[in-house]
Amino acid sequence: MSASEPIVQRVLLTNDDGINAPGLAVLEAVAAELAHEVWVIAPEHDQSGTSHSISLHSPLRVSRQGERRYGVQGTPGDCVVMAVRHIMKDAPPALVLSGINRGANLGVETMFSGTVGAAITGLLLGLPSIALSQTFSDHDNVRWDTARALAPGVIRQLLAISHDAPTCLNVNFPDCDASAAGPLTVTRQGVGLVEGIDVVTHTDPRGMDYHWLRFQRSARPNSPDSETAVVGSGRVSCTPLHFDRTDERTFATLEAGLRQGI
Repeated sequence: MSASEPIVQRVLLTNDDGINAPGLAVLEAVAAELAHEVWVIAPEHDQSGTSHSISLHSPLRVSRQGERRYGVQGTPGDCVVMAVRHIMKDAPPALVLSGINRGANLGVETMFSGTVGAAITGLLLGLPSIALSQTFSDHDNVRWDTARALAPGVIRQLLAISHDAPTCLNVNFPDCDASAAGPLTVTRQGVGLVEGIDVVTHTDPRGMDYHWLRFQRSARPNSPDSETAVVGSGRVSCTPLHFDRTDERTFATLEAGLRQGI
């Protein structure tokens, strides 16, 4: 098979930045090289920070916005469920691609990411799923060209490697020109850059307080094989993620303590 031939019949695209986000437009162009059919089912509005939440206590409304293109008034997780179990139920996708996110999803931040959350939801539904994010240092000049150039080859590489483990893949592109980017590198999640969450309070024109939540980010110790270190060195990172978040060291400590009658 040549590098220009489609590798899947049907692919589902979603994101957390919203159906009109520039990163999703980039992903549509990428997916057009990889699949015979590209379906877009994405949130109507920005859903960043919603992780893999799904809406259990409110109805979901869907609007058709073109051929094989739908907006959902819900989370990225909602979009994946609506796609696989409702809109595309008679011909489900062979692959879920989520992104391309505006900004990296590294370390602890992946726990909050709607981009990664959509891929996790795809995994729950038994589908191979990849989350993709483009790192930036200048919010007004995101290097979308880097993701556009590198993503097709990266996705082809990852799908060519057979594995039967229940994982989704978290991919981050570095903040550099595609020509300067290093190779695709398998990474560990690590701690990333987030060290806390702030509450920022302002007062509106009527004298009422309102609040914004904001991540605190700073340089933190990350191992050389972490996604943060790898992306920071100019390479493309790929971290396999799964559901079991059990901390084995604490498990052993608690188990030993209970055996001792503590």
